[in-house]
Formats: sequence, C-alpha cells, structure tokens
Amino acid sequence: MLPCAETPAASTSLWRHRDFRRYLTGQAASVASSSISQMALPVLAVVHLDATTAQVAWLAFLGQLPPALLALHAGALADRHSKRRQMITGDLVSAAVLATVPVAAALGTLTLTQLMIVAVVQGAASVLHDAAAISLLPSLVDRSLIQRSNSRVGALFAVAATAGSHLGAALIALLGPARALLGDVASYLISAVCTARIQTAEPARARPETRRLRGEINEGLRYVRGDDRLWTLTLVNATTSFALGLLNTLWALYLLRTLTMSATAFGVVLGLGALGAAAGALTAPALARRYGPGPMMLTALAITPATQLPLLLASPGRAWQITIGAALFLQLACAGAAGTTQRSIRQIVTTAGMQARMQAVSTWLTSGARPVAALLAGALGTWIGVRPALTAGTLLLLIPLIVLARSPIRALRQMPDPPAAPLPLPPAARTSPPVVPTPARTDDARNDQALGGETP
Repeated sequence: MLPCAETPAASTSLWRHRDFRRYLTGQAASVASSSISQMALPVLAVVHLDATTAQVAWLAFLGQLPPALLALHAGALADRHSKRRQMITGDLVSAAVLATVPVAAALGTLTLTQLMIVAVVQGAASVLHDAAAISLLPSLVDRSLIQRSNSRVGALFAVAATAGSHLGAALIALLGPARALLGDVASYLISAVCTARIQTAEPARARPETRRLRGEINEGLRYVRGDDRLWTLTLVNATTSFALGLLNTLWALYLLRTLTMSATAFGVVLGLGALGAAAGALTAPALARRYGPGPMMLTALAITPATQLPLLLASPGRAWQITIGAALFLQLACAGAAGTTQRSIRQIVTTAGMQARMQAVSTWLTSGARPVAALLAGALGTWIGVRPALTAGTLLLLIPLIVLARSPIRALRQMPDPPAAPLPLPPAARTSPPVVPTPARTDDARNDQALGGETP
C-alpha cells in the first residue's frame, strides 16, 4: 500500500494522487458506457425490431425506473458494505447483461422483451454503482479538497457523456447498434479494473450488518431531513430535476420540428452545452472562493430561467441557432458550477457513515421526479402546445431559486467545516453497538454562525 504521503491530505495536487486518477478514469469510462447504451438500445429497437412509439417509450421508462425504486436501498448497502466492491459488481453486471445483446443478435434471437430486461438490469446495476461511487470520493481525498475534486469530476463527466454519445453514433454507423454495445461492455470492464486498483482504505463501518436494511434507509431519510443544509440542497436538486425533466422531454422535438434545426446543428448545440457544463464545473471553486458558495449558487439559479428565453422567442434561422447554443452553454455552465458546489457542501457536512444514504435520498427524489415530469410534459404539450409547455417548465425553474433564496445557505461565504470527529468511547462503553450520530436541526443561532463564515 502507498505511504500516507501519497494521499491528497498531504499534497494539494490531485493529479499526483494515484487513487483519485484511477477513480476519475474509471468513472469517466462508466459515464461514457452509459451514453453509448442510451443511444444504441433505442436505435436497435426501432431499426432492427420495428418497435412502435409506445414500445420505445416503455423502453425508456423501464431504463429510468430503477433509480426511483432502488436508490435508497443502494445507498444503505453502500454504507453497510465495501463501496468499491459494490461499484465493481455494478460494472460487471452491466457488462454481462449488455454482452447478451450482440450475442442474441448474431444468433437471430434478439427480441424487444430482451432489450427491456437489459434496460432494467443495467439500470439497477448502475444505481448500485453510482450510489457507491459518489459516496466513495470523500474517503479518497481530504475534505478540504472535496470541491476541487468534484470540480474535476463534473468537468470530465460532461465531456465523457458527450464523447460517449459521439462514440456510440460512430460505432453504430461502423458496426451496427448490436455490436456497438461491445464498446460499452469494454468501457464497463475498464471502470471495474480502475476501481479494483484503488488502494485507499475505506472508513470502518460502525454498525453491525445484522440490522434491517429498512431501518438504515429510514435513518438516512431522518438524517437528511434533520439538517437544514442537506434538506435545502436536496429540495433544490429535486425541483431543478423536475423542471429540467419537463423541458428536456420537449426540447429536442421543439428544436428539430418547430425550429427546423438540422441534425448537424442540433449536435453542435449539444456539444456547446457539454462545454458549458465542463467550464462551469472547473470554475466553480474559484467562483465560490471569490463570491462565496451561497451567493454563487443563488446567482447561477437566477440566471438559469433567463437562458430559456432565446428558446421561447426563437424562430427558424442560423442567428437563432447560434443564440440558442450560447444560451445552452451558459445554462449548463451555471448548472455545472452550482451542482459541483452543492454536492461538495453536502459531502463535507455529512459524516462518513452516512455519505451513501445522504446521496441516495437526493438521487431517489431527483430520479422519481423525472418520469413524472416527462408525463406532465407530454400532457401539457398535447393540451396547450409545445411552446406554452416549455414556458411552464421555465417558470418551474424559479422554484429552486426561491427555495435557496429563503434559506440561510444563500449567504454562505465559505465552504463549511466538516463535522467534528466523535470522541473515543471509554473502555467500559466499547462493548455497546456504536450509533451513527444524527445531526440536529440547524437553529437560528447556528445559522448565524454559518452566515458569518463558521460552520457549526
């Protein structure tokens, strides 16, 4: 095992930290893999299996269902067992189930039912992987470096997702959608290998594994609900996800059909958005240091609804296409800056034994919001038209702004301090099962300390 001097706690250079590099490489490969399969599976269903519109919708719905159903369980498992082992298991299951598709296609036995099963199993495996992966980062780096780490992770993920989509399109064109999934399988295997090579020891798990999983899930829910900072940022995530879920459902249809944007121009606009997300994530630490994380996030949330105006006012034409691309760059830059900052705050203030369950609560709410938003988007688009439905989605983006503006976090001038380490138990008390501390609800006096720059 590497000496302690290798860890970022002793060095401020994240790129010299081998385990962080392995983590980053593995997660980028996993994100790229997901982008390939998200593109290949619908193409395979439509082109080779003659799926109807309803069947394609069911395929997309089944792929989104596991996060809403399993996120809380995956978070509890990640806090109970080895996070790295859970990540590797998720990658290997995804690789195995996706490998069945090109095999079945070669044998001429591929069916739409198999694709739906693959979508569900891969979705469940991804939930297991992601719950452990997000909560592993605070144990790899010193808490003073969490925001910088999330900044690099967010930027690379934005690039990896776009690269995965382009790679998927290229593989589909060269090999066909079934064999293109072999690239997806290889990426998941790379992710598993990188995770297996991480050497940093995970924090000791304090609770006995005989406890009921439901009890640990409820403990995680109470933990998040009991801390005003965590609960506020979780609500911001959930309401933002709902609004964007409504907008994203109709966005491509509106650009391609109403504004007659070509497929090439649409791809360029998406590429600009990915660059914006990467730029926002990379600049987030510097912006938070200069203006404070609270004001920076509040400004980003205030700008986001305004970036929808060019889309609502646009008409067909090159000038509007450029304007929409620039607006999307700005919108995702704000999302990248605010997203990496709020995640860093939540990871910093959460105790080690609750990291996965804290994140799982946010994932559960945001994932559950997306299918509901998609259904609402379809209903509104049918009843009142696509442009009015996009206007409604833009107005919904004001809700997370209001939630943050009404909380003390809006004026947070520096990143908070981590929770104090628990005092060692006296020898006589060490025979009792340890209890994970639950944060007390933040009161006005503690908020005043936070607003003054010191976290309770």
